[in-house]
Amino acid sequence: MDTQQSSSSLVIDQTTVLSLLATVIILLAAYISSRRLLSPTIHLKLRILFIWHAFDALIHSILEGSFLYHCFFTYITLHTPGSTSDYPHPASRVASPRAIHFLSHSDRLYGSRHGDSFTARLWMEYAKADHRWGNADLTVVSLELLTVFVAGPLAIYVCELIRRRDESKLWFWASSLATAELYGGFMTFAPEWLSGNSNLDTSNFLYLWVYLVFFNTLWVGFPLWVLYEARKNIGIAFAKAEKGTKKDL
Repeated sequence: MDTQQSSSSLVIDQTTVLSLLATVIILLAAYISSRRLLSPTIHLKLRILFIWHAFDALIHSILEGSFLYHCFFTYITLHTPGSTSDYPHPASRVASPRAIHFLSHSDRLYGSRHGDSFTARLWMEYAKADHRWGNADLTVVSLELLTVFVAGPLAIYVCELIRRRDESKLWFWASSLATAELYGGFMTFAPEWLSGNSNLDTSNFLYLWVYLVFFNTLWVGFPLWVLYEARKNIGIAFAKAEKGTKKDL
């Protein structure tokens, strides 16, 4: 499908650098927490699993939590109430029998686009590649509510299970979270694929390969790896249980 090509040139400014640096700092925090909370003798696979879920929890809670904050509490008031840009998606406008407004406020425009804090500017930086993240897109907001309030805490719980080395529960919850992450990623981009990627800007390397491809495929590659490890470890557990049952017969 076609992707939107922006005529504006790439501008790497202080917000661009700080936004990328914020992600690196969060990854570093996840690594440091693994060094402080896990035994030095823990298997490398479990350490990587911990770092991923700690990183996942921090991204969901801090960065995506700030996105939700701006969607619900950052807005401008229109002088003339009417149609706003806060529709669920451009493809829905034609099919809808009436105008749809975020939180039923026809006189407001919500989202990071209308804020001036660091987190608002951070999301506006990402919105250069995917314009939906500058507004209160209903599909994105709905997914982020589950991501922030369910996936984030669940990732923390998985970290705690790794710390306790409780593999009897670890692989069930880790695979449940991984499945949810993959589903959320699909539902984030499926509306774009079905509408010709009308909100995506792939006109330069940074927007396409860093913001859209690299950052989003992290939440594809790692969940797939978690599901692979879960299937393997759950299979081993069932094989041991079956072997023990046969010995008792």
